[in-house]
Amino acid sequence: MDTSYPREDERKREPSPLPRDHLVWSIFNTIYMNFCCLGFVALAFSVKARDRRVAGDVEAARRLSSKARCYNVLATACSVLLPLVLAALAITGVIHLAQLAQDSVGFFTYQFSGSDDEDK
Repeated sequence: MDTSYPREDERKREPSPLPRDHLVWSIFNTIYMNFCCLGFVALAFSVKARDRRVAGDVEAARRLSSKARCYNVLATACSVLLPLVLAALAITGVIHLAQLAQDSVGFFTYQFSGSDDEDK
């Protein structure tokens, strides 16, 4: 048996940190910014991650926590970006309509002339 290099003692290993369950973020997304029920899905995965962590299954808790984080990121991004995109579209639409109205004012106004040449 080769003992020329030092081996790590398994008792000296630091325990891996417990995964975060992102429960508060999921509750926030569920209550305040629920876009396509992504906040509710994130909440379900957060609760499952917390249950697995309490049960001692760290690997399953890490996997479920990762899914909860992904759904929370999606819910937050969609809930923040969607109103911004809609506001930008509304602003550009109003600007375009105002410009169109200014350009077409001459088309819709009728100029009265002083001569009656057309009536004769």
